[in-house]
Amino acid sequence: MTDSRLTGALRAAQVPPFHAMDMSLKATARAKSGQRTLFLQVGQPSTGAPAGARQAVIDAMRGGESLGYTNAPGLPALAERIARHYDDTYGSRVESDRITIVSGASAGFTLAFLAAFDAGDRVAVLEPGYPCYRNTLLALGATPVPIAVGPESRWIPIRAMLDAAGPLDGLVIASPSNPTGTTLDPTSLDDIARYCSQRGIQLIADEIYHGITYNGPAPTLAGRAADAVVINSFSKYFSMTGWRLGWMVVPDHLRDVVDRLQQNLYICAPHVSQIAGLAAFDCTDELDGHVARYAANRDVLIAGLAAAGIDRIAAADGAFYVYADVSHLTDDSMALCHQWLDRLGVASTPGLDFDLTRGHRFVRFSYAGQREHLEEACGLLAGWPP
Repeated sequence: MTDSRLTGALRAAQVPPFHAMDMSLKATARAKSGQRTLFLQVGQPSTGAPAGARQAVIDAMRGGESLGYTNAPGLPALAERIARHYDDTYGSRVESDRITIVSGASAGFTLAFLAAFDAGDRVAVLEPGYPCYRNTLLALGATPVPIAVGPESRWIPIRAMLDAAGPLDGLVIASPSNPTGTTLDPTSLDDIARYCSQRGIQLIADEIYHGITYNGPAPTLAGRAADAVVINSFSKYFSMTGWRLGWMVVPDHLRDVVDRLQQNLYICAPHVSQIAGLAAFDCTDELDGHVARYAANRDVLIAGLAAAGIDRIAAADGAFYVYADVSHLTDDSMALCHQWLDRLGVASTPGLDFDLTRGHRFVRFSYAGQREHLEEACGLLAGWPP
């Protein structure tokens, strides 16, 4: 084995786990053993794909469609429908040939990072933030640069923070964000885009929670920052996590390389999922009903946590999470989450997933599930410590 291969193997071996999925594995095992388990740890809607999407797949299979490979960028009809979505929803013009359909947002981030960055490039990621940005960058040999955000800036990056990080090759932002639920307003979004454009920093925006907001819609970066990469997914608003379907809006300077990487790494997104995704755009009444349920769940969880003495939380104005400061209970949120699961049957996610420096003081709760489960979980937490 050559030194370079050994280095790559060691780098991959050092990628941290995704603790939310580890907690899911443990919670699922507990439930299968017959023990009462309440799942507040993972960002997965409790609802399935909308009825119209499921019917479209049934119709395609009954009609004898082969459902084989599509072209690497995906079905043209789906790309055109996504482009129309940007026009209808945001008033943003996005050409359909800038849209690449991908096997979930996770594949989109891998393609974006490979296309935009070289080994050793310094890419800023927010803390707290979705851990897979950091972990994927590490696996690819880039250098994640943490930018600590908090309530003093409403959990969003400001110029002084970016300046303090030193020279940057890239910046990953999310709106609404995971785990804080913070949504960037148009002024903040434009300021970040200008900052990156002026300095040659490749901006990548995660918009997979668009559609799930509670104080008006989140603005999109698509159509307002021509050199940025925008990534979205059918997993959250469209309630299609297991279909592994998403899309990228790719700037001109990266389109060719993204297409070639897609051809080689994934060939294409699953054809059957693309058919479902195309139909899902016509299911907004059903999907907006889910968002109304999330809004009600949000109120239940915030009130229930406050009654349990957990009342220092992040913005929670989008997505379906509450990111809570639990430092009055512990300085080891990992241990606390395992204790809650083992003793109470309440599954949650330790903040160390999202913030390597301060996460030991925080826990993330998901309210994507059922209201009665949230109420039961909060009642159990109110009796902690026993």
